[in-house]
Amino acid sequence: MTDTTIFIIFAAIKIALVAFLLLTGVAYMTWLERKVIGRIQNRWGPTRVGPFGLLQPLADGIKFILKEDMVPDKVHKVLYILAPMLALTMSLISIAVIPFGETINVAGTDTALQITGVAQAHGTPPLDINIGLLIILGATSIGVYGIALAGWSSNSKYALLGSLRASAQMISYELALGLSLVGVLILAGTLSLRGIVDQQIIGSTQHPWLGFLPHWYIFPQFVAFFVYLMAAYAETNRIPFDLPEAETELVAGYHTEYSAMKFAMFFMAEYVNMITVGCVATLLFFGGWHGPSFGPPLVRALLPVIWFSAKIFVFMFVYIWIRGTLPRFRYDQLMAFGWKFLLPIAIINIVVTSLIVALGA
Repeated sequence: MTDTTIFIIFAAIKIALVAFLLLTGVAYMTWLERKVIGRIQNRWGPTRVGPFGLLQPLADGIKFILKEDMVPDKVHKVLYILAPMLALTMSLISIAVIPFGETINVAGTDTALQITGVAQAHGTPPLDINIGLLIILGATSIGVYGIALAGWSSNSKYALLGSLRASAQMISYELALGLSLVGVLILAGTLSLRGIVDQQIIGSTQHPWLGFLPHWYIFPQFVAFFVYLMAAYAETNRIPFDLPEAETELVAGYHTEYSAMKFAMFFMAEYVNMITVGCVATLLFFGGWHGPSFGPPLVRALLPVIWFSAKIFVFMFVYIWIRGTLPRFRYDQLMAFGWKFLLPIAIINIVVTSLIVALGA
């Protein structure tokens, strides 16, 4: 079998597996959110479909497929249909460069648990794309075009206002989000996501003063993580930054005129972006897939993926917790918070980190 054939087979298997797990995770994120928010508000949440309501996501999916797909008059039909596809596609592309585990050996071939990790002969490290972080930032930035096109093509004042808000919000918080990651890049010395994770493990052996604490970048870059967290909430249009969809003001914002599967695509894109944000936070600040290793060989092989998934789950739970706790900002407060607070803090963090690294060298 040629190297090209092996590459295609491994890539197809990884794409299918990651797509299945990701979309299943998106479906059950909606179930978890409804259950947790229900408990916060002293309600039960989904209970009727399946035990503990576990089949509710399946019922919702069937509902979206069977609902009539309404297309309002005087919309720009091509862009109206293209917009949700663009938003979902850009959110899914980001997952391709995210590593979620160690290298594994399958039939004498070493392959990374990452869609873009090229399989190599046994004993040779799999090739890794070394600008994964830039690809994620670029793909998520382009995703806002789907929202902007949805608002403009819908020919609705509510949708247009929502898309304008989303565009302004993205520009405001994308700067803070990108700058918050620079401190981690300075410490790690690489743009490769796998390289950043490896640097956190190397650092744990070089800094014994940390004691029992792992050398995660959350500790030296706590300020950067706070900026990243706030900017990530704004980038994914979640409470308290969900002004583009503010139901009390704009009906449903940029997807007011959407129904059936086109609405479901926007819904899926939002939750995929949330998972992507959690993956990046896990890789850059919480040591990625690394954690305590124990048990028989099979357990040891699965633990990295389990640790990675557990860290993302904690991040998603915080997402839901924030939604059930905080009220929505006013729009002027949202813009001022991004430009006057987060952006200066991110710049100061870069300056301080650069000085510490330079003096330490």
